[in-house]
Amino acid sequence: MGDIVLAGATSGTTTLTPAAVSGTTTLTLPATSGTFITTGSTGQVINKASLPTGSVLQVVNATASTQVSTTSATYVTTGLAATITPTSNTSKILILANPAIQGAASQNTNLTLYKAGSNLLGAVGFGYVNAGGQATNQITACLYLDSPATTSATTYEFYFKVSGGTAYFGVGASTSTITLMEIAA
Repeated sequence: MGDIVLAGATSGTTTLTPAAVSGTTTLTLPATSGTFITTGSTGQVINKASLPTGSVLQVVNATASTQVSTTSATYVTTGLAATITPTSNTSKILILANPAIQGAASQNTNLTLYKAGSNLLGAVGFGYVNAGGQATNQITACLYLDSPATTSATTYEFYFKVSGGTAYFGVGASTSTITLMEIAA
């Protein structure tokens, strides 16, 4: 059997070409109207708007490996930041990070997340490292789900502060990472 040619409603044609395989191949058409989503050759892409809720639409990753210190009791930047431009204003952004921090001896060291210059987590942030009688190195797993409600470029950045003494981020130039995932909502 050869190609099947369908005449367009107003002009043009659509050609269906059977696969060159032995045996029988069946294509079942849906009982409802709609559009086929295809992948394959260059130029064919699945429209992000066609993906179901919970799909990952894009991923952005950044690293920081420069040691930063602070004696500040107010939040200062760590230098660990990434920027994402959501494709939809209903998307969620999942922030995953593993910042390396060293708390000052017998002091509270807090780590928080900023978006576009605003602290998302308040005064305590992700909590604190209290190093007891000595400085303590810690790699922290941080997870946060944000609803930016925008399609503009949005920057997420980690900040830290200490209640006394000196705290360090990226101790010994260890690498910290931040990953931003746009999730369809």
